[in-house]
Amino acid sequence: MKRLIAAALATTALTTPVLAEDINEFRIGILGGENAQDRMNSNECLRAKTEELLGVETKLFAPADYNGVIQGLLGGTIDMAWLGASGYAKTFLSDPEAVEPILVKVNTDGGYGYYSIGFARKDAGIDSLEAMKGKVFGFGDPNSTSGYLIPSIEIPAATGATMTSGDYFGEVKFTGGHEQTIVAVNNGDIDAGVTWADGLGNWEDGYNSGALRKAVDAGLVDMNDLVEIWKSKPIPEGPVVLRKALPEDVKLKMTGLMASLKSMDEECAYGVLQGDAKGFMPITHDAYEVIIEARKLKSN
Repeated sequence: MKRLIAAALATTALTTPVLAEDINEFRIGILGGENAQDRMNSNECLRAKTEELLGVETKLFAPADYNGVIQGLLGGTIDMAWLGASGYAKTFLSDPEAVEPILVKVNTDGGYGYYSIGFARKDAGIDSLEAMKGKVFGFGDPNSTSGYLIPSIEIPAATGATMTSGDYFGEVKFTGGHEQTIVAVNNGDIDAGVTWADGLGNWEDGYNSGALRKAVDAGLVDMNDLVEIWKSKPIPEGPVVLRKALPEDVKLKMTGLMASLKSMDEECAYGVLQGDAKGFMPITHDAYEVIIEARKLKSN
């Protein structure tokens, strides 16, 4: 069924001519997670395919933080991005007419959930949240779903304490992104951190997809040196979004390209999807109402 949906989207999109006068360039924003150059390298194949498909210059943008992508979408300087659920919630709450969700990553098991994973170095003797009392806990980005929003709700519920430095944890520290958190824990700069993973496959591989898998692929960590200390409830994967103001034919073409990326070029899809996954399937705004409500509560 998912293949049929993707094929239908691709067929519709790839046979619809782009009107050259509507756009003269297309800009793809890439959220943090890896360092900027690795993000650019992983998505270069998508940039090239987009440029060929639309017939206009296509550029990749890898801002230093999540908010750079969000503000680019809100300001019209970025046309497409794969956001986290919390990033989408912030974008929607800032301007409901700025973007529309079109697709979501599908895991190897057919679902579109993932997890926030708390982890520490095995040789640090930390194996639980209880063992983290008074220690330094690292979080990626304030606009990250798995890197902050969900842990900031679920961890206080588990510990009975706030996320304020000195209350339960000795210090709550923002590292700047998922890769930075992984490296900081691995190097012993912080005692533990959170990042994201699909939770499928083997721990020693960094699971099938996610920031841990990308870190393993890049040779940054050996998962045998790390241990899981906490795992969130399932989180809905964030959506690929397009600016609502884009011409409809451009939206159709880009939806088709992303939906068929896995079948067109498996190696390219691996980089874009950050590991092994089935590809993308259609998603709508309704899937993110719970995250939007959580984001509202955190802002109050």
